[in-house]
Amino acid sequence: MFSTYPGQVVVDHPVTVPIEHRFDPYVDNGGTLLSIAGEDFCVVAADTRQSEGYSINSRYVPKSVKLSDKTVISMGGCYADCLTLTKKIQQSMEWYHHAHGKTMSTAAVAQMLSIMLYQKRFFPFYSWCILGGLDEEGKGAVYTYDPVGSYERESCRCAGSASSLIQPFLDNQINFKNQASQKTTLTLDQVLRITKDSFTSATERDIYTGDFLELFVITSKGVEVQKMDLKKD
Repeated sequence: MFSTYPGQVVVDHPVTVPIEHRFDPYVDNGGTLLSIAGEDFCVVAADTRQSEGYSINSRYVPKSVKLSDKTVISMGGCYADCLTLTKKIQQSMEWYHHAHGKTMSTAAVAQMLSIMLYQKRFFPFYSWCILGGLDEEGKGAVYTYDPVGSYERESCRCAGSASSLIQPFLDNQINFKNQASQKTTLTLDQVLRITKDSFTSATERDIYTGDFLELFVITSKGVEVQKMDLKKD
Protein backbone atom coordinates (compact mmCIF):
# COMPACT_ATOMS: atom_id res chain seq x y z
CA MET A 1 0.00 0.00 0.00
CA PHE A 2 1.04 3.56 -0.58
CA SER A 3 -0.54 6.97 -0.27
CA THR A 4 -0.56 9.76 -2.81
CA TYR A 5 -2.72 12.23 -0.92
CA PRO A 6 -3.36 12.67 2.75
CA GLY A 7 -6.11 10.32 3.86
CA GLN A 8 -6.08 8.32 0.56
CA VAL A 9 -4.79 4.77 0.37
CA VAL A 10 -4.08 3.07 -2.94
CA VAL A 11 -3.71 -0.72 -3.12
CA ASP A 12 -0.84 -1.79 -5.37
CA HIS A 13 -1.83 -5.45 -5.62
CA PRO A 14 -5.03 -7.20 -6.86
CA VAL A 15 -7.81 -7.67 -4.37
CA THR A 16 -8.72 -11.32 -3.85
CA VAL A 17 -12.48 -11.93 -3.87
CA PRO A 18 -14.53 -15.12 -3.99
CA ILE A 19 -15.27 -16.31 -7.54
CA GLU A 20 -18.68 -17.84 -8.19
CA HIS A 21 -18.61 -21.17 -9.99
CA ARG A 22 -21.92 -22.32 -11.49
CA PHE A 23 -22.82 -25.57 -13.21
CA ASP A 24 -25.88 -25.75 -15.42
CA PRO A 25 -26.79 -29.28 -16.56
CA TYR A 26 -29.26 -28.03 -19.15
CA VAL A 27 -28.83 -26.41 -22.54
CA ASP A 28 -31.49 -25.35 -25.03
CA ASN A 29 -30.63 -26.64 -28.49
CA GLY A 30 -33.48 -24.76 -30.15
CA GLY A 31 -35.73 -25.97 -32.93
CA THR A 32 -39.48 -26.13 -33.48
CA LEU A 33 -41.96 -29.00 -33.65
CA LEU A 34 -45.68 -29.30 -34.23
CA SER A 35 -48.38 -31.88 -34.70
CA ILE A 36 -51.87 -31.68 -36.21
CA ALA A 37 -54.56 -34.35 -35.87
CA GLY A 38 -57.00 -34.98 -38.69
CA GLU A 39 -60.09 -37.13 -39.06
CA ASP A 40 -58.14 -40.24 -40.06
CA PHE A 41 -54.54 -39.03 -40.09
CA CYS A 42 -51.95 -37.18 -38.05
CA VAL A 43 -49.04 -34.99 -39.15
CA VAL A 44 -45.92 -34.59 -37.00
CA ALA A 45 -43.35 -32.07 -38.22
CA ALA A 46 -40.08 -30.62 -36.94
CA ASP A 47 -37.08 -28.77 -38.30
CA THR A 48 -33.60 -30.34 -38.15
CA ARG A 49 -31.38 -27.46 -36.97
CA GLN A 50 -29.48 -27.99 -33.73
CA SER A 51 -27.99 -24.83 -32.27
CA GLU A 52 -26.53 -23.45 -29.08
CA GLY A 53 -26.63 -19.71 -28.60
CA TYR A 54 -25.57 -18.11 -31.87
CA SER A 55 -23.78 -21.23 -33.10
CA ILE A 56 -25.20 -23.99 -35.30
CA ASN A 57 -23.97 -27.39 -34.11
CA SER A 58 -25.52 -29.31 -36.99
CA ARG A 59 -27.95 -28.67 -39.82
CA TYR A 60 -29.47 -32.13 -39.75
CA VAL A 61 -30.41 -33.58 -36.36
CA PRO A 62 -33.92 -35.08 -36.59
CA LYS A 63 -36.25 -34.27 -33.69
CA SER A 64 -38.98 -36.76 -34.64
CA VAL A 65 -38.78 -40.52 -34.20
CA LYS A 66 -41.12 -43.22 -35.47
CA LEU A 67 -42.11 -45.43 -32.53
CA SER A 68 -44.56 -47.68 -34.39
CA ASP A 69 -46.72 -47.74 -37.51
CA LYS A 70 -49.28 -45.58 -35.67
CA THR A 71 -47.16 -43.45 -33.33
CA VAL A 72 -44.48 -40.79 -33.82
CA ILE A 73 -42.86 -38.66 -31.12
CA SER A 74 -41.19 -35.29 -31.56
CA MET A 75 -39.00 -33.63 -28.91
CA GLY A 76 -37.26 -30.30 -28.50
CA GLY A 77 -35.13 -28.73 -25.79
CA CYS A 78 -31.90 -30.30 -24.55
CA TYR A 79 -30.82 -32.79 -27.20
CA ALA A 80 -29.05 -35.09 -24.71
CA ASP A 81 -32.19 -35.38 -22.58
CA CYS A 82 -34.36 -35.92 -25.65
CA LEU A 83 -32.07 -38.70 -26.88
CA THR A 84 -32.08 -40.44 -23.50
CA LEU A 85 -35.86 -40.19 -23.15
CA THR A 86 -36.38 -41.56 -26.67
CA LYS A 87 -34.21 -44.59 -25.87
CA LYS A 88 -36.16 -45.25 -22.66
CA ILE A 89 -39.46 -45.13 -24.58
CA GLN A 90 -38.22 -47.47 -27.31
CA GLN A 91 -36.84 -49.90 -24.71
CA SER A 92 -40.13 -49.99 -22.78
CA MET A 93 -42.11 -50.50 -25.99
CA GLU A 94 -39.86 -53.41 -26.92
CA TRP A 95 -40.37 -55.01 -23.50
CA TYR A 96 -44.12 -54.55 -23.86
CA HIS A 97 -44.05 -56.24 -27.27
CA HIS A 98 -42.14 -59.25 -25.88
CA ALA A 99 -44.43 -59.54 -22.85
CA HIS A 100 -47.79 -59.12 -24.61
CA GLY A 101 -47.09 -60.03 -28.22
CA LYS A 102 -48.47 -56.78 -29.61
CA THR A 103 -47.46 -53.18 -30.20
CA MET A 104 -48.42 -50.48 -27.70
CA SER A 105 -51.28 -48.23 -28.78
CA THR A 106 -50.81 -44.49 -29.09
CA ALA A 107 -52.86 -43.86 -25.94
CA ALA A 108 -50.74 -46.38 -23.99
CA VAL A 109 -47.50 -44.75 -25.15
CA ALA A 110 -48.93 -41.36 -24.15
CA GLN A 111 -49.68 -42.58 -20.62
CA MET A 112 -46.30 -44.28 -20.31
CA LEU A 113 -44.46 -41.13 -21.36
CA SER A 114 -46.35 -39.13 -18.74
CA ILE A 115 -45.21 -41.57 -16.04
CA MET A 116 -41.59 -41.46 -17.25
CA LEU A 117 -41.52 -37.68 -17.11
CA TYR A 118 -43.18 -37.57 -13.69
CA GLN A 119 -40.68 -40.05 -12.27
CA LYS A 120 -37.94 -37.53 -13.09
CA ARG A 121 -39.83 -34.52 -11.72
CA PHE A 122 -37.10 -33.62 -9.18
CA PHE A 123 -34.43 -33.52 -11.90
CA PRO A 124 -36.63 -33.37 -15.01
CA PHE A 125 -35.79 -34.05 -18.61
CA TYR A 126 -35.43 -30.67 -20.33
CA SER A 127 -37.64 -31.74 -23.21
CA TRP A 128 -40.82 -30.51 -24.82
CA CYS A 129 -42.64 -33.56 -26.12
CA ILE A 130 -45.42 -33.89 -28.67
CA LEU A 131 -46.79 -37.36 -29.40
CA GLY A 132 -48.81 -37.86 -32.56
CA GLY A 133 -50.56 -40.85 -34.03
CA LEU A 134 -53.82 -42.70 -34.52
CA ASP A 135 -56.02 -43.84 -31.65
CA GLU A 136 -57.80 -47.20 -31.43
CA GLU A 137 -60.66 -45.83 -33.55
CA GLY A 138 -58.28 -44.75 -36.32
CA LYS A 139 -58.67 -41.03 -35.61
CA GLY A 140 -55.79 -38.59 -35.36
CA ALA A 141 -54.51 -37.88 -31.85
CA VAL A 142 -52.02 -35.33 -30.53
CA TYR A 143 -50.71 -35.45 -26.95
CA THR A 144 -48.71 -32.56 -25.52
CA TYR A 145 -46.56 -32.54 -22.38
CA ASP A 146 -44.78 -30.26 -19.98
CA PRO A 147 -41.37 -31.38 -18.64
CA VAL A 148 -42.85 -33.05 -15.53
CA GLY A 149 -45.46 -35.23 -17.22
CA SER A 150 -48.70 -33.25 -17.28
CA TYR A 151 -50.35 -33.97 -20.62
CA GLU A 152 -53.55 -33.54 -22.57
CA ARG A 153 -54.97 -34.52 -25.93
CA GLU A 154 -55.41 -31.71 -28.43
CA SER A 155 -56.17 -31.19 -32.10
CA CYS A 156 -52.93 -29.31 -32.75
CA ARG A 157 -49.93 -28.02 -30.85
CA CYS A 158 -46.60 -26.35 -31.52
CA ALA A 159 -43.58 -26.31 -29.20
CA GLY A 160 -40.04 -25.01 -29.33
CA SER A 161 -38.31 -21.75 -30.14
CA ALA A 162 -40.86 -20.57 -32.73
CA SER A 163 -43.97 -21.78 -30.90
CA SER A 164 -45.06 -18.22 -30.07
CA LEU A 165 -45.08 -17.46 -33.80
CA ILE A 166 -46.76 -20.63 -35.07
CA GLN A 167 -49.32 -21.48 -32.36
CA PRO A 168 -51.52 -18.39 -32.97
CA PHE A 169 -51.51 -19.26 -36.67
CA LEU A 170 -52.62 -22.83 -35.89
CA ASP A 171 -55.34 -21.57 -33.54
CA ASN A 172 -56.74 -19.56 -36.41
CA GLN A 173 -56.27 -21.99 -39.30
CA ILE A 174 -56.83 -25.34 -37.55
CA ASN A 175 -59.12 -24.51 -34.62
CA PHE A 176 -60.84 -21.63 -36.46
CA LYS A 177 -60.67 -19.36 -33.43
CA ASN A 178 -61.82 -15.74 -33.88
CA GLN A 179 -63.45 -16.59 -37.20
CA ALA A 180 -67.06 -16.04 -38.14
CA SER A 181 -67.03 -18.92 -40.60
CA GLN A 182 -68.09 -22.40 -39.60
CA LYS A 183 -65.41 -24.86 -38.51
CA THR A 184 -64.68 -27.35 -41.29
CA THR A 185 -62.81 -30.63 -41.45
CA LEU A 186 -59.43 -30.16 -43.10
CA THR A 187 -58.01 -32.63 -45.60
CA LEU A 188 -54.50 -34.04 -45.45
CA ASP A 189 -53.33 -31.79 -48.30
CA GLN A 190 -54.63 -28.71 -46.51
CA VAL A 191 -52.89 -29.68 -43.26
CA LEU A 192 -49.60 -30.30 -45.07
CA ARG A 193 -49.85 -26.90 -46.78
CA ILE A 194 -50.54 -25.15 -43.46
CA THR A 195 -47.65 -26.99 -41.80
CA LYS A 196 -45.18 -26.02 -44.52
CA ASP A 197 -46.37 -22.41 -44.51
CA SER A 198 -45.97 -22.30 -40.73
CA PHE A 199 -42.32 -23.30 -40.85
CA THR A 200 -41.33 -21.23 -43.85
CA SER A 201 -42.81 -18.18 -42.13
CA ALA A 202 -41.20 -18.97 -38.76
CA THR A 203 -37.72 -19.24 -40.26
CA GLU A 204 -37.94 -15.58 -41.29
CA ARG A 205 -38.10 -14.51 -37.64
CA ASP A 206 -36.54 -17.30 -35.57
CA ILE A 207 -32.80 -17.95 -35.93
CA TYR A 208 -33.05 -21.30 -34.13
CA THR A 209 -35.39 -22.82 -36.74
CA GLY A 210 -34.27 -23.74 -40.23
CA ASP A 211 -32.26 -25.93 -42.62
CA PHE A 212 -34.73 -28.78 -43.25
CA LEU A 213 -38.28 -29.75 -42.38
CA GLU A 214 -39.25 -33.37 -41.74
CA LEU A 215 -42.92 -34.31 -41.92
CA PHE A 216 -44.25 -37.64 -40.66
CA VAL A 217 -47.67 -38.42 -42.14
CA ILE A 218 -49.43 -41.12 -40.12
CA THR A 219 -52.37 -42.93 -41.74
CA SER A 220 -53.92 -46.38 -41.58
CA LYS A 221 -51.37 -47.44 -44.22
CA GLY A 222 -48.42 -46.58 -41.99
CA VAL A 223 -45.98 -43.69 -41.63
CA GLU A 224 -44.74 -41.69 -44.61
CA VAL A 225 -41.77 -39.33 -44.23
CA GLN A 226 -41.45 -36.17 -46.30
CA LYS A 227 -38.59 -33.69 -46.33
CA MET A 228 -38.31 -30.13 -47.60
CA ASP A 229 -35.71 -27.37 -47.49
CA LEU A 230 -35.90 -24.38 -45.17
CA LYS A 231 -33.73 -21.29 -44.87
CA LYS A 232 -30.08 -22.06 -44.24
CA ASP A 233 -29.07 -18.71 -42.71
